[in-house]
Amino acid sequence: MKRKTFTPQQIAKLLQEFSDGKSVAEISREHGVSQAAFYKWRQRYNGMDATELKRLKAMYAELALDLRVAKEIIEKKL
Repeated sequence: MKRKTFTPQQIAKLLQEFSDGKSVAEISREHGVSQAAFYKWRQRYNGMDATELKRLKAMYAELALDLRVAKEIIEKKL
């Protein structure tokens, strides 16, 4: 089963729909996202808009890259 990737703008839109009064079941049915994923997003990103989500994901990607480079350097020294 192929995993669907949601952009920060889509996640922010789904969270906004929930805060506007839609139920989680309706949102998950309409957009094809599991309720567990929705609640996880809500826990992590509640109160953020799309630009903040995008910046947060970019910071994470940068840190992951730094970690990968550090691991490669350590492996070469051993």
